Amino acid sequence: MNYRFIKDEVLVHTPTLLQYAHKFTQDQDDAEDLLQNTLVKVLKYQRKYVAGTNLLGWVYTIMRNTFINDCRKRAHQLKYMSGIADSKDMEGRISRDRAEGNLMSEEIDTVMKTIPEIYYTAFMMYYEGYKYYEIAEYLGVPEGTVKTRIHTARKILQKKLRNYRQD
Repeated sequence: MNYRFIKDEVLVHTPTLLQYAHKFTQDQDDAEDLLQNTLVKVLKYQRKYVAGTNLLGWVYTIMRNTFINDCRKRAHQLKYMSGIADSKDMEGRISRDRAEGNLMSEEIDTVMKTIPEIYYTAFMMYYEGYKYYEIAEYLGVPEGTVKTRIHTARKILQKKLRNYRQD
């Protein structure tokens, strides 16, 4: 590592780079963090800098890309955190509706028993995770027949459980 490069050529531009960082972040503390992250990357990738080219432009590009990547990470984290909040809300609804859920489960079991055996077996095997070819082999029928039976079972369930559909 060439610390002289950093000290003599990069750090002399710190005030200018801090101004650039502040334009991106609109916050002094965040600007200082962005500058620090940028300087770490400059140190890490200094071998890629071509001597005699626009050093400030090169560092600025690193800063801009760092800022954009940080924004993307934050957006992803917020999306993830809102998903957690949604799932906690869902847990609350599930626990409040436990009695209703039990009734619904009983009705689904009742409807499942009304599906003709020829469709029920294929559907349940698929539901349990078997592949089409495995079901076909077990039942001794072509894969296309298995797919048709599963599709038919789904249609029967959709028709009989249409009251639970949420459009």
